[in-house]
Amino acid sequence: MKKQPVVNNTSICKNRITAIKDTMELLSGKWKFHIVGTLLQSDKLRFMDLLREVEGIGTKMLSKELQDLEMNHLISRTVLNTKPVTVEYQITEFGKTLSPIIDEIANFGMNYRASLYGKTK
Repeated sequence: MKKQPVVNNTSICKNRITAIKDTMELLSGKWKFHIVGTLLQSDKLRFMDLLREVEGIGTKMLSKELQDLEMNHLISRTVLNTKPVTVEYQITEFGKTLSPIIDEIANFGMNYRASLYGKTK
């Protein structure tokens, strides 16, 4: 009897798990999804606008998270030649690819709240 070859999906699985891990590290923390979601809904926002929109975040944390997101090419930062200096942030084309993920997280959250409180959409 001839043995069937064993299909090894280990490398495919490992690549997928590594990609998930990379994504989770990139978007880890309490604030990144909120910041990205806010910028997806706006064309451009200034630092103080983001500070108002992302309820509960402090200035130092917002600054750190914006630096991380910019470093990872999810947002761009533009310094305007004004007095005082104005800085605007916007989502990059690469960052826009997160839109379906953010939408699904929002849908999950609305469905979860509805299941908890017995409300429908």
